Amino acid sequence: MVKEIKIRDIKIGARNPFVLIAGPCVIESEESSLYHARKIKQICDSMGIKFIFKSSYDKANRTSLDSYRGPGLKNGLKILAKVKKDLKLPVLSDVHCRSEVKEAAKVLDVIQVPAFLSRQTDLIVEVAKTKKVINLKKGQFLAPWDMGPIVKKIESAGNKNILITERGVSFGYNNLVSDFRALSLMRQFGYPVIFDATHSVQLPGGRGDCSGGQREFVASLARAAIAFGCDGLFLEAHRAPDEALCDGPNSISLKELENILKITQEIDGIVLKNRLR
Repeated sequence: MVKEIKIRDIKIGARNPFVLIAGPCVIESEESSLYHARKIKQICDSMGIKFIFKSSYDKANRTSLDSYRGPGLKNGLKILAKVKKDLKLPVLSDVHCRSEVKEAAKVLDVIQVPAFLSRQTDLIVEVAKTKKVINLKKGQFLAPWDMGPIVKKIESAGNKNILITERGVSFGYNNLVSDFRALSLMRQFGYPVIFDATHSVQLPGGRGDCSGGQREFVASLARAAIAFGCDGLFLEAHRAPDEALCDGPNSISLKELENILKITQEIDGIVLKNRLR
């Protein structure tokens, strides 16, 4: 049985309806963060879907040195704290080094370990010590069963507040594919599994000095993942994806987000009714 993870009034896993983790890839400004968080909250509230706002204060793993990374730790956490306070939303962001963890834990409800850093033991244990909920993203270079030892690293610090996110696996150069068997395999570790439908269509380094993406496949993958029985969706959404400062090619519009949620909620209802997860 998959453990139920609680974040405020949100219950993830067990036989609860799926949860949404969404927002722009990176914090572009305070206005942008509040706008996106408010719009997505309105969509989710109208459907009764639980929502965690996600945006990164620093994207330290950008392809190019010239790429926009975000406002940084101090200013980024200040913006996330305002989103959290003004809109009464739990917030998620990723940390990239141990020195960030203590400050990040003061604001974040969920601390995310990026896919590229999913085997960095010292970072993972430091995050685990906060006792915060951890969203552990599976590295593109890992098999589903490789996540077992990483989960044990978190548990070794006495933390069992864990989410595991699938975001596709490397398939040749500049390409990712989704193996939905991974969702079931990783749920066997006893924790909720989230499917990141937007990063799964990313084409890493596909444009030479930046990553590309195939957002036209996001909706199909999201539907398939919910039907397969995942516990939540991770979707990067932006009011103007082509103008986003990070991951625009694999981000979806707010309208597309609403359409995806309408269909996936119906599918999720069928899955829960028939006790398929």
